[in-house]
Amino acid sequence: MYGTPPAPYPRRVVCLTSETTEIAFAVGAGDRVAGVPGTARRPAEARRLPKVGGFTTFRLDRIVELKPDLVLAFSDLQADIVRQLVQAGVPVLALNQRSLAEIFQAILVIGGALGRDEAARGVVVDMQDEIRQVREFSSVWPDRPRVYFEEWGDPPIAGIRWVSELIEIAGGQDVFPELRDRPDARGRIVDPGEVILRDPEIVVASWCGKPVDLEAIRGRPGWSGISAVRTGRVYALPSGDVLSPGPAVIRGLRSLHELVQACVTGEPPDAVSISTEDSDDEA
Repeated sequence: MYGTPPAPYPRRVVCLTSETTEIAFAVGAGDRVAGVPGTARRPAEARRLPKVGGFTTFRLDRIVELKPDLVLAFSDLQADIVRQLVQAGVPVLALNQRSLAEIFQAILVIGGALGRDEAARGVVVDMQDEIRQVREFSSVWPDRPRVYFEEWGDPPIAGIRWVSELIEIAGGQDVFPELRDRPDARGRIVDPGEVILRDPEIVVASWCGKPVDLEAIRGRPGWSGISAVRTGRVYALPSGDVLSPGPAVIRGLRSLHELVQACVTGEPPDAVSISTEDSDDEA
């Protein structure tokens, strides 16, 4: 289409999400990334690449101008731009991972498409090794603190499946486990009164592309009696660490593990050191 000879693997790749960007670099194909969304923060080199739009606000002409021979997309939320690209004759690989197992699969699929199979397997093995270590460490704790994770504040939306899995691996118990299989965020809207009834010992918020207002969370009607609010265990985590379904979830797991461990051991909440430098999300 663009007047260049065919190659065994894509040579010019445009990523439409932060996690596809991070995956491409992680498997050793960062030199082939020609464009990224404005939300891409990691690795640092990605910030210097041409920007093609936001998570759901892309311009077809900007992408086509970069002459990609593959575009990496994510989820039904990008269906419109994916359709436009396909109609324009641009090859697109669109994934829709919702669990840790599917995140691993997405890394392997992207690695395979870029001719970096072995490197992709290495990324997945490293992630699985760390998950195994954290799971083994937390498995001996006699108590598993109740955790409420919120990925949006108005209305309150509980965490997607991979977040629920991370909470359990970290040693906690998700207070809304029945919502984990609902891929649509609207299916995970929770009643603030039900959060009170389930009385989480830890509240973690990571809002989609928006700074978390911890004071607003603590000040919700009736929430002053929630264990997490009474003990000061209400935290904000960077959305790019927990809501970007790629290698970044390991950073989120480490933070969740630290929060849960502090609760189990009785460490004062103000002694917990968690980076709150935000980036974006794809959930």
